[in-house]
Amino acid sequence: MKYTGLNQQIWNNNFKSVVLLILFPAVIFGLVWLFVFFVQPEPGFRVETANRMFLRNIPWVTIAVLIWFIIAWFSHTKLIEMATGAAPLSRKENMRVYNLVENLCIGSGMRMPKINILEDDSLNAFASGLNTPTFTVTLSRGIINKLDDAELEAVIAHELTHIRNRDVRLLIISIIFVGIFAFLTEAIVRSVRFSGSGSGKKDGRVVMVALLLAALGYFLSSIFRFAISRQREYMADGGSAQMTKNPLALASALEKISADSQIEAVRRNGVAQLFIENPQDKKIRPASFPFHSMFMTHPPIEKRIAILRQF
Repeated sequence: MKYTGLNQQIWNNNFKSVVLLILFPAVIFGLVWLFVFFVQPEPGFRVETANRMFLRNIPWVTIAVLIWFIIAWFSHTKLIEMATGAAPLSRKENMRVYNLVENLCIGSGMRMPKINILEDDSLNAFASGLNTPTFTVTLSRGIINKLDDAELEAVIAHELTHIRNRDVRLLIISIIFVGIFAFLTEAIVRSVRFSGSGSGKKDGRVVMVALLLAALGYFLSSIFRFAISRQREYMADGGSAQMTKNPLALASALEKISADSQIEAVRRNGVAQLFIENPQDKKIRPASFPFHSMFMTHPPIEKRIAILRQF
């Protein structure tokens, strides 16, 4: 993989993330239009009729999505806080970690985030928080004990870049949109399963169209979510190299993390995407499946290491 320069890569990744975020509401509105097109009451398929029905219904769809979004935003935030079971790391307990974080924050003009620790001997780390008072860098006990200062500094810089770029917000936004289609798909499947067999032919067609479009929306939004996550990981790697001026340290750290990243909190699907390495991605990487990377939350760690070695 050819490296094109840090600033150019950051710009490219930001542009791709913006495009992918725009695609989420575009998919919702596009599928709503397809739904009214295929279930319009008049005989035949008329674009003019579909446009009128779409314009009448889209304000209600928008309001429903906004209500869902507001409720899910706060619930997902709480979920992230509760799911990992991390505890605060005191300065007295580990001055080494605090010195590394403070030096990086001073050098990059950032405010000092909170520092948490996961009591696990495996190696992993993540950043969380939606605003300055809640920004947190969480490190496992294993990553603190098993990385040298340069490697640990590079990992912390990676997580600080996630904070600086507000990547947790992007993560929650993408999860919420995927959740909308997941809920619709499951609701329709349950309604078909538990409904009576006396539904008319027209009702059956409406349900089938709704189910197919909801499933399509779930598939597309999941692909967008994974793509956003992968782009932000590349950016965080680049940000670490920029902060520390030592990309090889992060490459070395990633090699060690990849060998032992399976901590308990990573097994929870709701938070696995937050971590610097998601070992669950390895389960969907069969060599015979050429598009496996589309379903991964992180880029293949081999590619990340290769890019870092080209700085």
